[in-house]
Amino acid sequence: MPRVVVERSYGPARREGYKQLRAYNEKAVGKRNYKPLAITARDKTKVVGLVTGYTAWDWLFVDTLWVSEKQRGKNMGTTLLAKAEGEARKRGAKHAYLYSFSFQAPGFYRKLGYREFGKLKGYPKGHSCHWLTKAL
Repeated sequence: MPRVVVERSYGPARREGYKQLRAYNEKAVGKRNYKPLAITARDKTKVVGLVTGYTAWDWLFVDTLWVSEKQRGKNMGTTLLAKAEGEARKRGAKHAYLYSFSFQAPGFYRKLGYREFGKLKGYPKGHSCHWLTKAL
């Protein structure tokens, strides 16, 4: 029986596990065509808005959308997300998905055409995590 241990270093074990998982997944559904995505809004050199994520298997996953307090309410989030969706379309993505905590911006995403497909109540405590998707 293999020995099960708590690893002291996260990176090497994660890389090896992901390598094996990717190989398994590709046998089942083909290459995922993973490509990271990062779009920034800058005031001179300072980042004042950011969207990150990736495209894979014809989907866009939005991992992070952040706008500085000074830029909020000025359509910066809408502009950044539209740019990410446009880039994803160029890469062949047909759909997008993301998550947002209840204290963040699920309503913002709904206004932009995203629909909720899942909700995890009590994560974090006193709030909820909302999963949303949109056809591109």
